[in-house]
Amino acid sequence: MTKIAFIGAGNMNAAIIGGLIKNGIPATSVIVTNPSPEKREALSAQYGILNAADNNEAAEFADIIILGVKPHLIVEVCSAMKQNVNIEGKCFVSVAAGCLLKDIQSALNTDTAIVRTMPNTPSQLGLGMTGIYANEFVSASQKAEVEKIVACTGELLWLQDENGIDRITCVSGSGPAYFFLFMEAMEKHARAIGFSDSESRLLVQQTALGAANMVVQNPEVEIAQLRTNVTSKGGTTQAALLQLTDGKLPELVETAMKAAFDRAKEMANNS
Repeated sequence: MTKIAFIGAGNMNAAIIGGLIKNGIPATSVIVTNPSPEKREALSAQYGILNAADNNEAAEFADIIILGVKPHLIVEVCSAMKQNVNIEGKCFVSVAAGCLLKDIQSALNTDTAIVRTMPNTPSQLGLGMTGIYANEFVSASQKAEVEKIVACTGELLWLQDENGIDRITCVSGSGPAYFFLFMEAMEKHARAIGFSDSESRLLVQQTALGAANMVVQNPEVEIAQLRTNVTSKGGTTQAALLQLTDGKLPELVETAMKAAFDRAKEMANNS
């Protein structure tokens, strides 16, 4: 049985741990570390997994090591492991944005199997979208194990090059916030035209959920066609969409996603 260590007890690692246990991974094959005992002990109590204060102890235990610490700490954490643990044959998986493979490789100072991932926050609900890129030292069996882990949080996409991490960041990594902003604006106007706070929230969230599910359940239909199907000529929907297009919403979305992409590249270059 593959043993997995989670370095850090933040939201993303917690989401992956929850998905693993829900999908039948034995709790005794999972260990979590965190400087603060409260977080790691809470996860240990919730899921029955092991916990430790020492990253090196967890790394020694595991076959796959999930690096869920802040990007600026990854090099420090990996350097310490290299000095104190025999890392031969182990696979390191980063869930941090902005930390390049070359930086992790340099800290580990050996030809080590490393995988970069870019998950998003819906992973906490098992509805995530994660991009994955592996270096040349990751074996087929390690890829399969990493894929099994990530699949516990939602859908995944293997990327052809490391630059794909920046591209997927601007689409699905940051993407939930784009939808939240749009939903926030709709909710605000629903209140302005007379609906209560709870009514406005229900109207917006159910509309968004329904629209997303129509896309999921009709994979053969272009999203543009789904929009057209709702838009009667001369009707209310067309009146609203004309305002959005006149306001250059499509161009604004493109500009926003480009800004996210450029910032992701900048963060990577400054790591």
